[in-house]
Formats: sequence, C-alpha cells, structure tokens
Amino acid sequence: MTEDAQGGGIPGDRSLRPLSGILAAMAVSLTGTRVSAVALPWFVLVTTGSATQTGLVAFCEMTPYVTVKAFTGPLVDRIGPRAVSWTTDLASATAAAAVPLFHTLDLLSFPLLLLLVALIGAVRGPGDLAKEVMVPEAAERGRVPLERATGLSGVTERLASTIGPAAGGALVALLGPLTGLVVNAGCFALGSVIVALALPRGMGRAVEEAAAEAAETEPGYWRRFGEGFTFLRGEPLLLTVIVMVGITNLLDAGFSTVLVPVWAKESGNGPSVIGLMGSVMGAAAVAGSLIAALTAHRLRRRVVFFTGFLLAGAPRFLILASGTPMGAVLAVFGVSGLGAGFLNPVLGAILLERVPRRMLGRVSALGDSLAWAGIPLGGLAAGAAVASVGLAPVLLAGGAAYFLTTNLTGLRPEWREMDRAGGPDAPRRHSGEAVAPAGKTS
Repeated sequence: MTEDAQGGGIPGDRSLRPLSGILAAMAVSLTGTRVSAVALPWFVLVTTGSATQTGLVAFCEMTPYVTVKAFTGPLVDRIGPRAVSWTTDLASATAAAAVPLFHTLDLLSFPLLLLLVALIGAVRGPGDLAKEVMVPEAAERGRVPLERATGLSGVTERLASTIGPAAGGALVALLGPLTGLVVNAGCFALGSVIVALALPRGMGRAVEEAAAEAAETEPGYWRRFGEGFTFLRGEPLLLTVIVMVGITNLLDAGFSTVLVPVWAKESGNGPSVIGLMGSVMGAAAVAGSLIAALTAHRLRRRVVFFTGFLLAGAPRFLILASGTPMGAVLAVFGVSGLGAGFLNPVLGAILLERVPRRMLGRVSALGDSLAWAGIPLGGLAAGAAVASVGLAPVLLAGGAAYFLTTNLTGLRPEWREMDRAGGPDAPRRHSGEAVAPAGKTS
C-alpha cells in the first residue's frame, strides 16, 4: 500500500471529524432504515391484511433503489458524494414524513403509498452510495488505517441493524407503525444535517485526482459508466461473488419483508418479536464482525466465508418453519448473526485489494446494484408464494435454496483467488487505490 492508504493521510489535515461525521451519518440513517423495515411492512400488513400487497410495497421501494444506484455512480464521482449525501437524505426525510402525514389526513391511498416508497428508494440509493465512498478519504484525512476505517463502517452498520429493529419493534408495539415511520424521517433529516455540518466541502475527491481532472477533459457520463462494467468483466472472482450474494440477498429480502412479518402475525407474537429477533441477530453480527477483525486475516478466507454463509442462511428459514419455542428461534438467530458478521469483512478485504480509487463511485454502484438486483423481487415473490401455498412450505423452500446456492457456488474455481489474495505475502493489485466494500450482503 502507499503511505496514504496506510494512514499517511492528506497533508495538513489530521482531524478525525470527517470520519466521525460520516460514521455518525451512516449510523442514524441506517438505524432509521432498520426501524422502517419493521414499521412499514407491519403498517401494510395490518391495514390491508395482504401478504401480496406487503411484498408489492417492498418491490416498489427496492426497485428504484437498485436501479437509480446503478446509474448514479459516475455522477457521485463527478458531483462529489458530500453534496449527493445531504441532499438525498433531505429528500428521503421529506418523502418518509409524507406517509404518516397523508395517512393522518386520510389521503393515503395504496397507489400513493407505492409512489412515496418508490421515491424513498430512488433517493436512498445514491445517499447510501455517497456515504460508503467517503469512508476512504475520511480515513486518510484523519490518518486512520483504511482497514480500520472500513471495519468501523461495518461495525456501524451492524450496530444499526441491532438497535434499529429493537427500536422499531418497540415503537410499533407501543405506539403503532406510523410512529416508526416518523422516526425514520427524523433519522434521515439528522443524517443530512450531520453530513452538511461535519464534513468539509471538498470531501469525496482525492487531492491528486482533483488536480489531474482539472488538467484534462472531464470524461463523459457513459464513458465513466462503461469503465465500471469493463473493470468488473475482467474480475471473475468479483463477478462470482456478486452473483452468489445477489441470490442470497433475494432470499433475505423475501424473508425479512414478508415471511418474518407474516410469521409474527400468524403465530401471535406481534411486531415486538420482529424487533427482538433482528436485534439478537444484529448484536451477534457485531460480535462476529469484531472477531473477524481480530482473527479472520489468520484464517483461510474461503473457509471463513462459506462457514459464515452456512450459519447465516438456511437455519433462519428452517427454524421458523419448525414451530419451535421462541427461545430456540432466538438462539438460531444469534448463531446466524455470528456467522453473518464474518461475511462483509471478507468481501471488503477482497474489494480493498482489487478496485482502484479513481473508479470508486462507479464500481461500488455497479457492484452493489448487481448484488442487490434480486432484492425488489424477493418481497414480491415471497408475498405471492405465501398467498398461494402458505407460509411453512415457502420457508422450507427458501432454506433449501439458500443452502444449495451457497454450497454449489463454492465449487467454482474462481474462489481459489480469494485465498491467494488474502495471503500474508500476496501483492496488492491496486496498491494505495482501495475502496469501501461494494456488493456486500444486505
């Protein structure tokens, strides 16, 4: 790595304020999103009584999220992620606040709800991307090692996944789902303020790149977009990871947005249990991420990666289908969370070694969008399947699909590069040009 990548930083700027600010903005916006992930499906389920419509709402939010995010990478590179982040968070806050407002005024029709959640998804995608791609420069400005900064980013995400569902479940159970949606809007607004006030105006563009771009003609949008695709086509390991993670993300989306709420309603456990399950899994994932940060570099990446998926995937589906007591369900979710905590650090390490900094926005956007492409269909397919054959058969089929996907994909030869890249003496392919993880699990 270059000196900057190891913590050399940007001359004259050693403040930890940018990194602290971006992590704080990520924390509040992600927590709000996790609260909404409990409140919104429950709101639709109790007001419509339809698993199909619940899945349709998830589809209408995630389709614009994935689509817009895929095409905004070059714009984030050109405009700058700081401006993109605070403006999109403000737009997300406005659209999220409109849902409870219109419902209170008795103006919220189902088509209008679909329109509002589509708008939330469309602006949330670029906002999430912008925060992710600011992490490396924020680390450089504070002279924090990049691996440590991305590790803190991962822990922040996991903590949000712990606090958000618990808060969402409690709010929905005590005050109703509309309160959770209001909190979501407030979190987006707070994230916008943090980014606008805590981060320098020049954040998001390395000094060397800005000088180079000033001296040459600015590449066009489609050229930038094409460069991202060209880069990914030349990376068989990254493409294999993206395809596998894309399928598991589809299954996870159907599980969290439809299957778990329907299970909670049919079993009589209610929305508070949804939050409890999510928090148990999130807390265990935080522990897994911390353990991975300390020990994973000493282990074979393939073993860590596929063991993590074995624990994180199929058991959750199967335990809900079995009708076992709540204590056993929570234990399985805890073990699954521990396994999940090891996944994103491995993915981040692979991409850290392979993707050049100058292609930060476009490659991150394409990788994330391709890995998340199935998420909009997950809730839609799960809702239709539950309406057709019932909950238990869909849970069993989902668990089987998860197990086969993660195990059969692991037989492909591209995975050997994962261990070679992770060797202690292995050369870094793009030394000093690392990026934050893309294509990570949801």
